[in-house]
Amino acid sequence: MRTTNMNETRTIRLWVGLLLAFCWNACLVSAEAAEQPHILFIMADDMGWKDLHCQGNDVLRTPNIDALAEAGVRFDNAYAGSTVCTPTRASLMTGLAPARLHITQHGADSKSFWPDDRLIQPPPTNHELPHETTTMAERLKAAGYTTGFFGKWHLGGDKKYWPTEHGFGVNVGGCGLGGPPTYFDPYRIPALPPRKEGEYLTDRLADETIAFMRRDKDKPMFVCLWTYNPHYPFEAPEDLIEHYKGKEGPGLKNPIYGGQIEATDRGVGRVLRELDSLGIADETLVVFTSDNGGWSGATDNRPLREGKGFLFEGGLRVPLIVRWPGVTEAATVNETPVVSMDLTATILDAAGVSLANGESLDGESLRPLFSGGKLERDALYFHYPHFAFHKDNRPGTVIRSGQYKLILRHDDDSVELYDLQNDLSETSDLAAVHPDVAQELKGRLMEWLEATGAGMPEKR
Repeated sequence: MRTTNMNETRTIRLWVGLLLAFCWNACLVSAEAAEQPHILFIMADDMGWKDLHCQGNDVLRTPNIDALAEAGVRFDNAYAGSTVCTPTRASLMTGLAPARLHITQHGADSKSFWPDDRLIQPPPTNHELPHETTTMAERLKAAGYTTGFFGKWHLGGDKKYWPTEHGFGVNVGGCGLGGPPTYFDPYRIPALPPRKEGEYLTDRLADETIAFMRRDKDKPMFVCLWTYNPHYPFEAPEDLIEHYKGKEGPGLKNPIYGGQIEATDRGVGRVLRELDSLGIADETLVVFTSDNGGWSGATDNRPLREGKGFLFEGGLRVPLIVRWPGVTEAATVNETPVVSMDLTATILDAAGVSLANGESLDGESLRPLFSGGKLERDALYFHYPHFAFHKDNRPGTVIRSGQYKLILRHDDDSVELYDLQNDLSETSDLAAVHPDVAQELKGRLMEWLEATGAGMPEKR
């Protein structure tokens, strides 16, 4: 019978110890990875607050986004960072207010929006996301995430400002275009080569997103699917257009637009089902929102007043749904006023990314709201000192605090005060009825403008 000497025993113990240490370290690495959820950030372009069935639209079919809301939290008082696209996109990428970034307008040729009889000269505005700012993609990439961007960027026309120069390892479709030349292949989008003639753009972007997730599912992923839909031009698959023909009325102005909304929902559904197929749905934080309110020329924003390009609720309020398994409670609605920059803070919080000393964001993480808590701030601010593409708006700045919303008009320095709790449609200006409230809110608004260094228009 063979006996084991002391040296052999020590060798065995050494190897067992090394094996246990290796397994323990592997478990730690696995635990750390599990603490970094995959992040799928979906944003529609120009989708209004009422453009979803789950938001009360009985005409439009959006079963996939509705199901997402049933599985997560729907925010009923969610706001875009701006009433137009580029500023909101900049605020989401950086977590900073458009006023602080001096990115407050869209369209490189925005001077063409100026009415001849204007009383003010809008301030200069940046049209590119400067490299001096740090994007959340850059922060997440540094934290070990693989990053992919799919869809509309609109934060700089030159390639040096495109997504791959701001922290994304992959870019499909992201360039300086505010809208696609067409929704059917060949798209003529610089960052999206043609693939199959007649293919619909939203389907293509869903395909590209799914391919990215399949390839990189074993690493923490930050995936932005920022659809071009339902932005102009109005083009949709023929079967969807046919479905909405004859259904015009409350909730639907244009059957093609209805088709674009449903096409968006189809694409979102395919991507969400892929999370299930890959077995990573429970490890993925999903955010769905829009970059500004719906354009009144295309959609019915009622009961909200006006739409894109206006500082009324129809231009600022947007859908927002968050599903974070194990953190959010299913089928809940939160009434807390929240804004685009909060999504940046929430995503970084979820990934465990901390800011450097001296850094701060203009948004707050929404995590406290998922467990019955509250946010620290008591007001939201919006700065749009410009004329919109439709030339029908009045430049101004907004503060919303509690039930009240005050709009400061820059053409004549007048103010409007609305009680959103009792007058969601903003039909009754209460500035003369509650002058004390108006004065207090205006004072806070002026302090915010000074603190952010916001660009201000000049009187002509």
